[in-house]
Amino acid sequence: MAKVTLQSIADRVGVSRMTVSNAFSRPDQLSSELRERILVAADELGYVGPDPAARALARGRTGSIGLLLTDELPQAFEDVVATEFLSSVADALTHEGLAVTLLTSGPGELRTRPPDLQRSVPSGFVPARDVAMDGAIVYICDPASSDIAWLQRRGLPMVSVDRDPSPDAPSVNVDDRAGARAAAQHLVDLGHTRVAILTLRTNYEVDGVPAWNYPARERMAGWREALEAAGIEPEVVTAWFRPSDEVEVEARKLLDRPDRPTAVLCFSDAYALGVISVARSLGLRVPEDLSVVGYDDSPVATASRPQLTTVHQEVATKGHEAVRALVAAMGNGKTGTPERIMLPTSLVVRESTAPPA
Repeated sequence: MAKVTLQSIADRVGVSRMTVSNAFSRPDQLSSELRERILVAADELGYVGPDPAARALARGRTGSIGLLLTDELPQAFEDVVATEFLSSVADALTHEGLAVTLLTSGPGELRTRPPDLQRSVPSGFVPARDVAMDGAIVYICDPASSDIAWLQRRGLPMVSVDRDPSPDAPSVNVDDRAGARAAAQHLVDLGHTRVAILTLRTNYEVDGVPAWNYPARERMAGWREALEAAGIEPEVVTAWFRPSDEVEVEARKLLDRPDRPTAVLCFSDAYALGVISVARSLGLRVPEDLSVVGYDDSPVATASRPQLTTVHQEVATKGHEAVRALVAAMGNGKTGTPERIMLPTSLVVRESTAPPA
């Protein structure tokens, strides 16, 4: 069976090939009646639409945006915050007529898991350098990732999210420091003096703080600002993000002792749920015996029992703003000062905090 082309449709309708092309790519150039006739003829002939590769070549655009993640895709989808961010990016790109290509950071470079769990090159792994795209959103990601270097060498428009701002690319961040400061101040105001911090562990830390992970570093700074102003020296404990039971292992070391803290500030809501689970297994009541504060205000915060006091961040807005900034950068090139977007945070007080017993 002969391949159906634009000329085939043009011959059926009795118009030029350019008129048929406009029906698909520039519908505003035709009357609605003529365009409908062309689309009906195309459907009758079994036309599958313009060839994406040819259209990309003609336009000099692929219509696809790369989203570079710091974790492997199955694990990223286990994280409710990452999943909400991915969904918001995909939704915003759809409204811009763009598609999203999910990429994972180069193998062997993740610093959010134990050294013995550092991944090797996965089967079918495709480096970012080999993927056709018009721009990229880099979500968290170790700055040492070779994929980021390749994206920069390709000269692609980029936006960084939850990362230290690049001097020549737009960035979207959350005011993590202010959110953490408010969380710690909440515990101070309740009267807690024995406060612990359970935060992210990575392979590259300075004074126990993940130096490359922007959210972890800023949250630590905010917690310490409020606690040290009150004369409280917190006990800091770290846990790997993967595997998930690492949080409970470290939480048990923190709570299964006579001089345990009366309150724990956690890197995320997921960390906070791990602390609550361990506290319950030790016969501790939350919040009567132990106050717990999370971060993110993810869906698990309200599903938790007790409901979780946490710091709210606008995850969906973060995704939408990243797409908006990238589309603007794609249109403007690298002229002018890169946009710096800082989204606010707010403390949400629920049931997991109370004055110390």
